[in-house]
Amino acid sequence: MLFCNGLTICGCDCLGMPSQMTTSETPLLKNFKDTSYWLDGLPPAPSLPDVPLASADVVIVGSGYTGLNAAIQTARAGRSTLVLDAQDPGWGCSTRNGGQISTSIKPSLEKLTKRYGPDRARAIRKEGENALEWIGDFIGSENIDCHFRRCGRYHAAHTPAHFEEIARNAEDLRKHEGIETHVVPRQDQRSELGSDVYFGGVVFERHAALDPARFHRGLLDIAVRAGAHVTGHCAVSDIAKDTGGFVLTTSKGTIKARDVIIATNGYTTSLMPWLQRRIIPIGSYIIETEPLPGDLMDRLFPTDRIASDTCKVIYYYRPSPDRTRILFGGRVSATETNNAVSGPKLYADMCRIFPELAAYRVTHSWSGKVAYTFDELAHTGVHDGVHYAMGYCGSGVSMASYLGMRLGQKVLGLPEGRTAIDNLPNPTRPFYRGNPWFLPATVAWYRRKDRAEYQKAAASNQK
Repeated sequence: MLFCNGLTICGCDCLGMPSQMTTSETPLLKNFKDTSYWLDGLPPAPSLPDVPLASADVVIVGSGYTGLNAAIQTARAGRSTLVLDAQDPGWGCSTRNGGQISTSIKPSLEKLTKRYGPDRARAIRKEGENALEWIGDFIGSENIDCHFRRCGRYHAAHTPAHFEEIARNAEDLRKHEGIETHVVPRQDQRSELGSDVYFGGVVFERHAALDPARFHRGLLDIAVRAGAHVTGHCAVSDIAKDTGGFVLTTSKGTIKARDVIIATNGYTTSLMPWLQRRIIPIGSYIIETEPLPGDLMDRLFPTDRIASDTCKVIYYYRPSPDRTRILFGGRVSATETNNAVSGPKLYADMCRIFPELAAYRVTHSWSGKVAYTFDELAHTGVHDGVHYAMGYCGSGVSMASYLGMRLGQKVLGLPEGRTAIDNLPNPTRPFYRGNPWFLPATVAWYRRKDRAEYQKAAASNQK
């Protein structure tokens, strides 16, 4: 486990035996869409030019949350701004995530203090709170229709020992960081989550949810109205320094730029090998159920919160914005797979947590790539004159948007663009070149550990 530094990975089958279900074994898993549920009913995209600008003050590679929020800042300031994407804008994880919003900072205050000292540690943690507050304010001020709500998160413990740990952590967060939490013992768990497989949990009051595709579409609309030039299907193959800036080689010709921003996160390529060596792309897989009876939704999600658990390889799940369906996500295998394989596995995992859902169909099964880092922190800075922000470790809705906004301000030379995350040491590992060859063994080891812990706790509880 030397290469991953103990990182937490999205999704597992820890609450029972490994999933072996296939699509052919149940009619409830046939004929689902292999596209994101969030794309259903999405308003039409604005008209975008097929041909990019020949030159621009700012060229942004990547049209997800990071890139578009940066573009909004630079375009509104009057800088000619070009956003490029190798696929359709929003094709990546920005329209394919779970729509859950947290503080986005995984390492604890204690861990960060050991690395950077108390002042920098507190400042880094504070940036997570800043991002969480900023995104709600931004959505409100820009009137983005994306079903944003501060519903809170229920974080469930998969063993009694983990419950004691997160309960202690919740008290520390309240006392030392002012983060609103409250502990839910196992006997009261049904008031938060309609499942008996967990051993209590903690509620994070300020965590939030949204429709990620509608949020992305709102950002795209704002960027275009601000004057940003957004072109899809324009892959960038080279960035070279030039007098007064850079020259980018793309599939649609060469482009001159004064400033360049890389905003590719889980889809970072060898375009910049230095960045690729510091990003671990990880597939996260999601399913969505068919519409469910209202009384069932009330039993399973009585408080309408988003949810996650303490497994090292975690699950995350939530009601749909209209409260008719359940979205259930995680990582389903040690190696990357496809939606036809991930769907049945996630379905089996979901039904272990919520047995009542075994009677209902899955209508969508999809996936997207998130980006982890070796220190479990997002990173932003400048390398060889190129600005970047990425590595949100599966919690990027607010942090990607926030750091993208700050990145745009930095390119403009504004002092408010500076953050406590700027230019942190950005580690890699020997021989790593962007292909996480160590990940299958790491995921398999953590899955076995999670499963053994839960089974031991469940057996002890039955005595």
